[in-house]
Amino acid sequence: MTERIFNFSAGPAVLPVEVLEEAKENLLSLGKTGIGILEHSHRGKAFLAVYNQMVDDCRKVANIPDDYDILFLQGGASSQFFMIPMNLLNADKTGDYVVTGMWAKKAVEQAKRFGNVHIAASSSDKNFSYIPKLTTWSDAPAYVHFTSNNTIFGTQFATEPTAPSGVPLICDASSDIFSRPIDIRKYGLIYAGAQKNLGPSGVTLVIIRKDLVKQGPLDIPEMLQYRTHAENESAYNTPPTFGLYLMGLVFKWMLNKGGLAEIENMNRAKSKVLYDYLDQSTLFRGTADFDSRSHMNVTFVTGNELIDSRFIEAAKAAGFDGLKGHRSVGGMRASIYNAFPAEGVSALVDFMRDFEAKNS
Repeated sequence: MTERIFNFSAGPAVLPVEVLEEAKENLLSLGKTGIGILEHSHRGKAFLAVYNQMVDDCRKVANIPDDYDILFLQGGASSQFFMIPMNLLNADKTGDYVVTGMWAKKAVEQAKRFGNVHIAASSSDKNFSYIPKLTTWSDAPAYVHFTSNNTIFGTQFATEPTAPSGVPLICDASSDIFSRPIDIRKYGLIYAGAQKNLGPSGVTLVIIRKDLVKQGPLDIPEMLQYRTHAENESAYNTPPTFGLYLMGLVFKWMLNKGGLAEIENMNRAKSKVLYDYLDQSTLFRGTADFDSRSHMNVTFVTGNELIDSRFIEAAKAAGFDGLKGHRSVGGMRASIYNAFPAEGVSALVDFMRDFEAKNS
């Protein structure tokens, strides 16, 4: 087998090795069925057993109450940018948005197609390098939308904003979903693309309160109604079965690790190693404000684009891939999601120390 290197990609991202190994064993035959997991019908008993266990484990991982539906949709998290306002907004209502990065901006643009949008807070004035502390809500918002972690700019909400009383809180948690304990009761809807912490690309997890499922209009296409997918257990059309199977293995991996409290401890310890180094480095510096730093995506620069490029090239040659920052901001980005190994962060810091000694 080809030796695995340290993959710092922002997504699709690293998966637990034990998950990949188990999946490999089931490619030719799922258990003793004689049919590989990629080949099973989504309505057959074998796959339905996998699916039901996966849903149960998802509910267990995040302690999701029974009055919330768990949906597995396609179209990426970006499709939720328009699906949410299609179901929960109209020309007479206003959606409040907290804008802390590019994906939040995209969500705003889609929402404007279906109703009014109020920007309750934004960090665009400092290139999204911080999480706003003050919000100004509209008079009667239909919902409040925020992005919990900002992959491109390396910022993360330490805790969710407090929406006005009775107003559903909606979260795009694509890049930090299940990276720490979460109180589902505080939310009306949470969504996330799977490709950071949950599994492969192609599946979007939506956790939605059942009263909001029923709230959507009936005159939009069936595929864009939450009720359609809730009533059909995410199988109105053929779901991405392999992606769901892998997500089930990841949920089991999380539970075996001790659940979200232990996952958070692991993530904090990993990010601390890298941030501690950046704070004392004379060559590298982090780009996010101290109290807004992400535990998932650590963004940093040297202040010299040529040195940045040299570092990225040298790091890749040394077995550290995916460190190039997003094309819109440049610099470097180390994405250290749940499954990223702690030894990879320590090895990167050792490499950075050596690079700094040679390039200061």
